[in-house]
Amino acid sequence: MSPSTWAPPGRPLRFEVLGTPIDPSTRARRGRLAVPHGTIETPTFMPVGTNATVKALDPDDLHEVGARIILANTYHLYLRPGHERIARLGGLHRFMAWDGPILTDSGGFQVVSLADLREIDDDGVTFRSHLDGSTHRFTPERSIAVQEALGSDVAVVLDHPVPPHASPRDAVVDAMGRTHAWALRSLAAHHRDDQALFGIIQGGLDPDLRAASSEAIAALPFDGLCIGGLAGDETRAQRRAALDVVVARLADDPRPRYLMGLGSPLDMLDAVDRGIDLFDSVLPARVARNGTLWVPGGKLNIRNARFLDDPRPVLEGCRCRLCRTFSRAYLAHLFRAEELLAYRLATCHNLTFTLDFMARLRQALEAGTFQEFRRDESARRVPDDLDALAERDR
Repeated sequence: MSPSTWAPPGRPLRFEVLGTPIDPSTRARRGRLAVPHGTIETPTFMPVGTNATVKALDPDDLHEVGARIILANTYHLYLRPGHERIARLGGLHRFMAWDGPILTDSGGFQVVSLADLREIDDDGVTFRSHLDGSTHRFTPERSIAVQEALGSDVAVVLDHPVPPHASPRDAVVDAMGRTHAWALRSLAAHHRDDQALFGIIQGGLDPDLRAASSEAIAALPFDGLCIGGLAGDETRAQRRAALDVVVARLADDPRPRYLMGLGSPLDMLDAVDRGIDLFDSVLPARVARNGTLWVPGGKLNIRNARFLDDPRPVLEGCRCRLCRTFSRAYLAHLFRAEELLAYRLATCHNLTFTLDFMARLRQALEAGTFQEFRRDESARRVPDDLDALAERDR
């Protein structure tokens, strides 16, 4: 096994770092991640399929936009239709007719997003269902059991994230300690040999806490490493600083690195520059359903009246089913008429745009032109308000 390959014995995962830029000013790297249901070229973005579906799309759409791995939500699938039912029906891949890799989160995100509906203690989290008010207990062991029943390619440990900027240090310390204890319990509970398990680094924005969490989680026998507690209320500069602390401690670690919850192209580009391999977010699909279409350097609000008579595609040369077939005027009409096709076409466009951006980024890494690519893309005007919409309905 070469130093650039991670293939833990008896585990269903192989990660190869295929190349890194010669320029020492960047930690960007080109990789390839293999799991039971397929191989993923990295860096890449994972569309979010909260309820065993990426909203408005079917599996053929996902293949067409270029998705190679998707994320499903453990907590929501536990509530509805139930992980035991999914297991009886052949597992999550068969249930949703998706033949590619799936990563399941742990329910940890809901610790933040459903903060008004949960109580947390050292043993776990008690949620009050947003569906019917019933109570449900999530522990590290329970989260692992649900994910094993779902049969995802990659499971993730239950953690305790907190808003990084708004949380006082003592709250970050408390959450980090709980995350570390739950990591150990998750490892002990995980028994499925055909499913990889990723740990999660926390620590907020304090460099010493981020460093301590990085070292603690990296010392455990996980198949990959998630960086949690970012893509929240921090600034881009704060996120960069936190990533620099983490990746400096993982510089010689061969495992894949996954920054949770980040989805705008410029932010992902910035994180790739700092050494990140995987991303997920509801952002591209969510803003699409609001009528926001991504284009190089910005966005179009298709609900604006100026598009009602515009015969052009949303983006000339885009390969998505919207741009190769329909006009801006037609899409503007669909949104005004509240036709469901509007959501499908807009989502196809934004995910195609995002995944094609990541493909061009990988090509730049292969060609040795990553820094030029980064400078060119960073010089474009990028909207600052997209991340505010990112996680509301995950």
